[in-house]
Amino acid sequence: MDAGRAFSSASRSLSSSSLKDKLSKVSKLSTTPLRPVAAHVKNIDFVPSKIPRKRRLQMLAVAVWALLIPITTFLFLILCSFPPLWPFLAAYLIWIRWIDRSPEHGGRISPWFRSMRFWRYFADYYPASFLKECDLPPDRPYVFGYHPHGIIGMGAMATFATEATGFSEQFPGLTPHLLTLATNFTMPIYRDIILALGICSVSKQSCSNILSSGPGQAITIVVGGAAESLSARPGTADLTLKRRLGFIKIAIQHGAALVPVFSFGENDIYQQMPNEKGTTIYALQKKFQSVFGFTLPLFHGRGMLNYNLGLMPYRRRIVSVIGRPILCEKCEKPSMEEVTRVQQEYIAELLRIWDTYKDQFARSRKRELSIID
Repeated sequence: MDAGRAFSSASRSLSSSSLKDKLSKVSKLSTTPLRPVAAHVKNIDFVPSKIPRKRRLQMLAVAVWALLIPITTFLFLILCSFPPLWPFLAAYLIWIRWIDRSPEHGGRISPWFRSMRFWRYFADYYPASFLKECDLPPDRPYVFGYHPHGIIGMGAMATFATEATGFSEQFPGLTPHLLTLATNFTMPIYRDIILALGICSVSKQSCSNILSSGPGQAITIVVGGAAESLSARPGTADLTLKRRLGFIKIAIQHGAALVPVFSFGENDIYQQMPNEKGTTIYALQKKFQSVFGFTLPLFHGRGMLNYNLGLMPYRRRIVSVIGRPILCEKCEKPSMEEVTRVQQEYIAELLRIWDTYKDQFARSRKRELSIID
């Protein structure tokens, strides 16, 4: 009690000068941390208030696709909040888990859905397009090898999973199937959307089922996979390809034509944080990949209301050059020598595409194409 009175008395006896000094110190402490925040906000390049409606719709289409998994997950949870729907939802989950085999057998491709205007807005955002070097007659199955993976593979999506760039018009008779991880087909609602786009599982069984279903069937494999996404940086083309022999072997087993596709600009739509080999970040990303089958690149792009901060991709042109086919003679059990020979021919064609078009579509490159693994 005495100590409280003494403190109260001392606090009331502060002089006006000392009080002024203390308030000055508090003022300095409160304003100092705001300087970097203010400077950071000042560096953000905000979008003008007046933007053409078409560009707004393009941005909306890309944002919806980028957020489609959380959107469909939220929608499913909303449906779960209505008890009368539980029997139907339970039957749907059973159907997904144990009955439906569409992801392994060519999907449920819908030409109408692939041709929706939504996908045109999606492709026009970058814009994404493709360049055809030669005709591909529908007299055999095809295996398209897509390079590079990039962070997400937006060019592969626009070219092979939609009709926004006119694939079916340029290659009549071919039925394209972009392949992705089987885990994507465990997510309710989302799985049905990608199945309608012709997207299927990248498993070996799925590849065999599609290629065996007749001439004109085509699969597109983003060859570099998750490992290559860690090397995706603007101005570079570092490919993970040396030990990727599975897609070549399956092409030989089914007598399919191998078609290399190099997508100029795919690596330019995002910036990635430094993660060189030997760093802790790189080690953690590789560990994550070994456990879950995919990895999480630390990247950034732009925002919906600014040009330099967010997770939206930059508006950078993507041109996918579809090269010349490499015809494979059918052999159910190809030797390693045959697989290696076809791989060397494939790599040579990929390098030819790069050398032919790099000065046209990769003028701002920092270095030449390299096969790092």
